[in-house]
Amino acid sequence: MKQRRQSITHVPAVAKVLEYVYILAGSAIVAIAFNLFLLPNRVASGGVSGISTILNDAFGFEPAYVQWAFNIPLFIAGVLLLGKQFGFKTLIGTVFLPFVVFLTKDMEAVTMDPLLGALFGGIGVGLGLGLVFRGKASTGGTDLAAQIIHKFTGLTLGTCVAIIDGMIVLAATFAFDIEGGLYALIGLYVTSKTIDIVQIGLGRSKMAMVITSHEEEVKQAILKKIDRGVTKVSAFGGYTDLEKPILMCVVDQTEFTKLKQLVRVIDPSAFVVVMDASEVLGEGFKRA
Repeated sequence: MKQRRQSITHVPAVAKVLEYVYILAGSAIVAIAFNLFLLPNRVASGGVSGISTILNDAFGFEPAYVQWAFNIPLFIAGVLLLGKQFGFKTLIGTVFLPFVVFLTKDMEAVTMDPLLGALFGGIGVGLGLGLVFRGKASTGGTDLAAQIIHKFTGLTLGTCVAIIDGMIVLAATFAFDIEGGLYALIGLYVTSKTIDIVQIGLGRSKMAMVITSHEEEVKQAILKKIDRGVTKVSAFGGYTDLEKPILMCVVDQTEFTKLKQLVRVIDPSAFVVVMDASEVLGEGFKRA
C-alpha cells in the first residue's frame, strides 16, 4: 500500500517537471524560429515578436529588448487587472523567450526568401507555442493584452486577438510594403495551424452515428469485427414518432472503411452520419 502511494505521488511530480520542459523548449523553439526565419525576412506575423521586427527594421532596436519591454509590463498589468491566474509558468515564458532571442541573435538566417521565411518561421513558432500551451502556460505578450481588452470591452477573446494581430500586420504593411503584410498573414495562418497539430495531433478519428433496422447485428459487428465500443442513444423518428435508437461509435481513420462495408452488407438502407473527431480520449485511443 505504501509503495502504491509513492507511485501515485511520483506521477504528478514527473508531469509537473514535464510541463516546465515544454515551456522552456517551446520558448526556445519560438525564439530560434524568429531569428532564423522571421526577423531576417522582415516577416512581422503578429504578436510582440512582430512588433519587435517592425521596430528593429525602422529604428534598429534590439528585438529581445523590445520583447522584454512589452512582455514584462503586460504581464504585470495582467496580474493586476485579471488576477494571478497566469502564475509563475507564464512568467517563465514571458522572460525566457526574449532571453533566447538575445542569445541566438547572431545565428545566420536559413533563407532570405520571405515566403520560405513566413512558412517555416510560422511552423517553428506554432510548434514552440503548441509546446508552451501543453505546459499550461503562455509566452505573455499580446495574448495578455487581448485578455485585458476582452475583460473591459465585452468583445470575444478571438476578436481581441484578431484585432491586435491585424493591427500588427497592418503596421507591417506600412513599415515594409503590401507583400510584407501578405507574408505576415501567411506566417500567422501557418502558426495557428501548427499549434492545432501540436495540441491535437495529426491523427483524425471518425465518429459514426448509425440508424438501422438491424440494430443488434450492426452492434455485434462493430463490437466483434472492429473491436470498438458502441453507445446506444435513445432517439425518436421525426415523421413516425417511433423510437429508433442510434448506434454511435468512434473508429480510427483506417477502421472507417471497414465500418462502412459492414453496415452496407448488414443493412444497405441504413442511415449513417459521419463526422471528424479531432481528439478522442479514453480506452483504445489517447490516454486522458
